Amino acid sequence: MTDRSPILQLRAVSKSYGTGDDVTRVLAGIDLDIREGEFVAILGFSGAGKTTLISTLAGLTRPDAGTVTMRGQPVTEPGPERGLVFQSYSLMPWLTVHGNIELAVSAVFPKATRAEREARITRYIAMVGLGHARDRRPAELSGGMRQRVGIARALAMSPDVLLLDEPLSALDALTRAKLQDEIERIWEEDKKTVVLVTNDVDEALLLADRVIPLTLGPGATLGREFVIDLPRPRDRTAVNHDPAFKALRAEITQYLMDMGIERGSGDDDGRSLPAVRPVHFREDVARAVAEAREARKHPDLPKAWAEAAKPKTGINARFVEFDEVKKIYPTPKGPLTVVDGFDLDMKRGEFVSLIGHSGCGKSTVLTMVAGLTDISAGGIVLDGREVWQAGPDRAVVFQAPSLFPWLTAKENVLLGCDEVYPTASRAEKREVAEYYLARVGLADSLDKPASDMSNGMRQRVGIARAFALSPKLLLLDEPFGMLDSLTRWQLQEVLMEVWTRTQVTAMCVTHDVDEAILLADRVVMMTNGPNARIGKIVDIDMPRPRSRKALLEHPRYYEYREEVLSFLAEYEHGSRPKMHA
Repeated sequence: MTDRSPILQLRAVSKSYGTGDDVTRVLAGIDLDIREGEFVAILGFSGAGKTTLISTLAGLTRPDAGTVTMRGQPVTEPGPERGLVFQSYSLMPWLTVHGNIELAVSAVFPKATRAEREARITRYIAMVGLGHARDRRPAELSGGMRQRVGIARALAMSPDVLLLDEPLSALDALTRAKLQDEIERIWEEDKKTVVLVTNDVDEALLLADRVIPLTLGPGATLGREFVIDLPRPRDRTAVNHDPAFKALRAEITQYLMDMGIERGSGDDDGRSLPAVRPVHFREDVARAVAEAREARKHPDLPKAWAEAAKPKTGINARFVEFDEVKKIYPTPKGPLTVVDGFDLDMKRGEFVSLIGHSGCGKSTVLTMVAGLTDISAGGIVLDGREVWQAGPDRAVVFQAPSLFPWLTAKENVLLGCDEVYPTASRAEKREVAEYYLARVGLADSLDKPASDMSNGMRQRVGIARAFALSPKLLLLDEPFGMLDSLTRWQLQEVLMEVWTRTQVTAMCVTHDVDEAILLADRVVMMTNGPNARIGKIVDIDMPRPRSRKALLEHPRYYEYREEVLSFLAEYEHGSRPKMHA
């Protein structure tokens, strides 16, 4: 990299919030030089002070100690030379795309002629590919389109430095990938200096010249610097074959894990589960007894009962069966087939990941097997019984865990236990709840209200509650999608550790390729909707128990990743794969 003079400098920058005994030190002694025309990615995780850092660079926050300068001049307030794009879109809802950008351009260039301002607005609307939507209001735009407006608005102010505060984290994987490409293209075209705060290692690697992690707070500072000397443009599928990319990716991931990721869940503190049976197992026994009596030809009831009480399917047979499952929604323009013939058999104890682009019907499949969405055609069978409504034999963990905020962790889990173990004593139910909360690392937070918990802690309670139900089928609908990378890695390890103990049959909907491979025995890929169906299945032949470190070191990991990424790239442009010459 050529030697360029710094455009932004931070020297010994520190920032705290609160007073007296409630002071929280967020940043401690940050030193950073950002050179003209450079693209720097700051890897920040929840609580690491990343928003405080970007706000300090923008002049929105004043440090308690140290200095922030731009071209040698102190940064004391916001200015048009620093364009900021937030994680949230911050658009005026009553203005159109054109109107939102015009508002910023008029404020920054008040002396420009109307024609000059209009030319500038038109240029940047076109640059982010929104020419067709210039007269739409934010409510008429997708999340990705709204974020494009934010980027265009920042660029139209002609800033010397573009500050991006996790601008893509709220978007789905496909939209995020498209905007990553858009950001790199704009950077190449305008050669702006860019500082990106992100929690996504791959995003940082694909876009940046340098990647610098923030250490975990409180009192966060900058960690080791990684220079990304990879040729541009960086194609997310092609880099999968690049030894330099793979080495950097593994090195940064390991650095972050060494910096503080919790491996596994909680300590094995000697807790054990009481000998209580969930209600759906008792229903199976009652059904088995009735069937045995009905079919009995001789008075050998114990043997007949034993045979009838066995699961309808064997350990390696079809425990869950999806038979040409369809979901059709009525619309003003006629029936819309979202899922069209989903056909899959799952073995008892198997873990399946379901992956595909947004709108491909992944969550629809999951809610149909959960009994939360009606099946339009076909059928789903779980352990010999057809699924037609929700039941305690299936537990669902959603993206948001839906806890009662005024209840403690233990009380939230006990709500499920009360329904599933109606004949168990209160003490036995408490033992079940405490056992699984300890397994997910919350043994010290049993009596903490959900309202006082972080998002990651609340999701741990949701996972504990699901396992406490002793389900026949565990269903996970992007359970870590709202969390930052480090917390997501932690909870993936938690999930794997608890799943290894229970071996419950599980299906996980995800948009994260690494998560799909880490968790699953098979990765099931869906084509785009409408009329979505299974497009490909990849068997993940990797030993268990698994960890992220073992995943990165496995000789077939990048081969599996390539298969999934190639499939997603093939369906990137619509419901049918793009045609090849």
